Amino acid sequence: MVKVSPSILSADFSRLCDEIKFCEKGGADMLHLDIMDGHFVPNITFGPVVIKSIRKCTKLPFDAHLMIERPDKFVKDFVNAGSDIITVHREIKISIKNVLRKIHNYGAEAGIAINPETPFEKVKEHLEDVEYLLIMSVHPGFAGQSFIEDTLEKIKEARKYIDEEGLEVQIAVDGGVKHHNAKRIVDAGADILVAASAIFNGNVESNIKKMKAIK
Repeated sequence: MVKVSPSILSADFSRLCDEIKFCEKGGADMLHLDIMDGHFVPNITFGPVVIKSIRKCTKLPFDAHLMIERPDKFVKDFVNAGSDIITVHREIKISIKNVLRKIHNYGAEAGIAINPETPFEKVKEHLEDVEYLLIMSVHPGFAGQSFIEDTLEKIKEARKYIDEEGLEVQIAVDGGVKHHNAKRIVDAGADILVAASAIFNGNVESNIKKMKAIK
């Protein structure tokens, strides 16, 4: 069964704990936390303080997706706030290998994300050092964008490589994931669907159950 990771960026921040409880009832497997610094992407969201405040609301794993220029400076803060997975971008200008090592040293699982314009080839050498590959199917920064169809080929390429190499890496897809395209994304090889508006617009519980029922 496909895993579903609701992105709380589209949740009602005035009642985050309630929204998270709805996610639990729907069978969410983890929560996706979009962290933006206004530099790496043209938006600012939230940081460790918010994560720490909602950590008490649930035992679901937290995936902190760090869309920031210097994730190395903040890994400890996000882990201490309650993040179980730290996902960083291949496109950062510092050593990705050192950041991934730091994530593991602090006891969290590591993910590596690639933007739509970044070829899969760019992350191959790092896949032995991560538990997750996050393939962005929109340009990161804002919720509500349309799925970039070319992403399907990248997912297929990643799936083939990971399976052939026998790697223990789960493929997550983030951006424009809706009920109408979720099956194609899963068929291409995704293990985890990251969805924002498709989950939080309407009945959260039923939206998640519908997405998890995709085969």
